[in-house]
Amino acid sequence: MTPRDDATPLALFPLSTVLFPGGLLQLKVFEARYLDLIGRCLREQAPFGVVCLAQGAEVGAQAQGVRLENVGVLARIDAVDADQPGILRVRCTGTRRFRLAAAPTQQADGLWTAPVELLPEEAVRPPTPALRASAEALAQAAATLRQQGSPLPFHEPLQLDDAGWVANRWCELLPISLAARQKLMELDDPLTRLQLVDEFLRSRQVIPR
Repeated sequence: MTPRDDATPLALFPLSTVLFPGGLLQLKVFEARYLDLIGRCLREQAPFGVVCLAQGAEVGAQAQGVRLENVGVLARIDAVDADQPGILRVRCTGTRRFRLAAAPTQQADGLWTAPVELLPEEAVRPPTPALRASAEALAQAAATLRQQGSPLPFHEPLQLDDAGWVANRWCELLPISLAARQKLMELDDPLTRLQLVDEFLRSRQVIPR
């Protein structure tokens, strides 16, 4: 379900959010261009690209003043429900990061596409001893949500020995700006990403200094 690294344009779904590898994404799809996109992805067992809106509002087929971030994440469709006519509820998982290889273009129906370059798969690296507290705090947060009967906003089992996975889940949970989330997602080194998250958690006294 991963597109080739060639000039074939990837269909893009601009959102006011940042999708991380391994992250969950819930979509309510009702525009014709995106209903068609989901149908095509299901038929072809192909992903689509999620990119964060850097500027403008992506509403309607001919949105004006839209600027997309250059790095996004492939979204794999896990489940689709059609509980209302003309509306799909789509559950996706972020997989691999990509970089736009050229400026995105908008088709006649309003769908954005661009050729992309797939970025290298992130290596699994365990948190250093100094960063273990961030992983343990994430486990505690998950336990609290379970006790409250709330669904976890990420997949189980928890991958606490993967610094990138821990950092990504914290980036999704923490009250930080979209621009900060985007910069963190773009970092190639998972330990650097977790180090920055760890500093934020200590500054907010989520974990002791």
